Amino acid sequence: MKSSILLRFFKARRTDYLIGFSFMFAASFIQTLFPKVLGHAVDLMKVSGFDTRQVQLQVLWMVLIAAGVFTCTFLWRNIIIKSARNLECYLREELVRHYLKLSPSFYNSRKTGDLIAYAINDISAVRMTFGPATAMSFNGIVICCSSIYFMFATVDPRLTLATLAPLPFIIVIMLFSSRKVQTRFRIVQQQFGAVSGKVQENISGIRVIKAYVQERSEMERFSGLSSRMKQANLDLIRVSAALPAMIEFGFAVCFVINLVYGSRLVMRGVISVGDFVAFNGYLSLIISPIVSIGKIVTTIQRGIASLGRLYEVLRVEPDIKDTPQAVEVQPEGEVRLRNLTFCYDGSDTPALRNLSLSLPKGHSLGIIGRTGSGKSTLASLLFRFYNVEPGQISLDGRDINDYRVETLRGGMGYVPQDSFVFAATVKDNIAFFKDGYSEAEVRQAAESALIADSISEFPDGYDTLLGERGVNLSGGQKQRLAIARALISDPAILILDDALSAVDSVTEGQILANLRQVRAGKTNILISHRISSIKEADEIIVLDKGVIAERGTHEQLLTKGGLYFDIYTEQHEDGH
Repeated sequence: MKSSILLRFFKARRTDYLIGFSFMFAASFIQTLFPKVLGHAVDLMKVSGFDTRQVQLQVLWMVLIAAGVFTCTFLWRNIIIKSARNLECYLREELVRHYLKLSPSFYNSRKTGDLIAYAINDISAVRMTFGPATAMSFNGIVICCSSIYFMFATVDPRLTLATLAPLPFIIVIMLFSSRKVQTRFRIVQQQFGAVSGKVQENISGIRVIKAYVQERSEMERFSGLSSRMKQANLDLIRVSAALPAMIEFGFAVCFVINLVYGSRLVMRGVISVGDFVAFNGYLSLIISPIVSIGKIVTTIQRGIASLGRLYEVLRVEPDIKDTPQAVEVQPEGEVRLRNLTFCYDGSDTPALRNLSLSLPKGHSLGIIGRTGSGKSTLASLLFRFYNVEPGQISLDGRDINDYRVETLRGGMGYVPQDSFVFAATVKDNIAFFKDGYSEAEVRQAAESALIADSISEFPDGYDTLLGERGVNLSGGQKQRLAIARALISDPAILILDDALSAVDSVTEGQILANLRQVRAGKTNILISHRISSIKEADEIIVLDKGVIAERGTHEQLLTKGGLYFDIYTEQHEDGH
């Protein structure tokens, strides 16, 4: 998958890369002409009574070479760096698109900081590798090959071999160091993910931290993570900083050999002064890209390490996939369970066992039970957040696995226990950023959810910008806003998973009355730990340790005197 994603991008942008690398090769080759022209000019000026016009012509050639190098370099850098930025944007979009496809189980075992690090640091490292670093490495290769060719062909092969003798040792050092850079950079990225995750966790849980006076202990934990990240960076710097210094030392040896041996060849008349000047020019051209190769190798190794980390995420396949026979039909409202049994990964105890029930279209179902009885698990399965065996859940007589996931969820409305609010306007939160809803529909949904009066008190009404996760809303306002978001699409099946836990009993009764009116003829599933939320349902099931312990209407269940009656008695005594 890693290679196919990159190949798709490079294939789509092949023209840009072809043009960019063409200008880069041209700039590199033109640059290698300069030392020879300079050497020729020096030889012309050595002759007594030299032809001034000939020297001026050589100067003109040098000016043209400089202009050509400038123009070609300007063009290739703009094209290649622009393409690298496009690659960064493309990879980030592909990664986020992949995130959105992955199942909830993936996020149960991943830290938010790591996922953020993939989308920021790792992708930036890949961009540097397949942009400036790769281009500069090719640029250096062309300059080195051209310069060495001219050194052999136009100056002296013996001087070239002697001067470049330390070059193989420099290459061996580079290869040895590059492996260490890649390993240590992976550790740096892992530590960055840990630090990012801790910052995100502290910001999200700031109220809990302050309530329990844990600021100092949290700071100590963060300091430990920060120190480990610093140490990881220092370990990386020790390798990456030493590489350019070792390369420069190797080339210092090359220059010493060149000065000692080359000056003797000049004195013996084997090569001219101009040839010696040209040779030094070529050697200077070689040293610049090879010295920078230390940084380039570090950058490339970082990019390879980051690409490997990205591949680890991108190769994760979503647990929930459309079957080949999946149909693009939205459910109409009939729900049937047949011996539904479900067990979470890593657990040997089923969360649900042998659940069977039939909910006709247009009816309402109440689900109640103590904590951990499987209420939210059932809601998650109806939305196919987890896979179920064929035949255990059917909607309108069709197996739930035979629906396309997108259309299945598009025909259902869901308000989870944690009512998530986006950092956007009130209107955008209700319409969920969809342009198809009118102002009147947004207001109607808000009124049905009993949040309209609160919105009218906001500074900008429906255009009020809400803070991250709705920090400027109360818990009850968040829940009512989430209910409005579910109601506006008028889904065939509406599931409220403890969505009224943060509102008072009076408001709860008004919302339920509104729901019975606006949801008449639609299927509704009300999950709650409070009997007041579900007592008007057509049928109520009581879950206990993953099984249906009791079922019936409110009156029937009270008459039985079982678990439902016990819950009712407890809540009645508590004043619920």
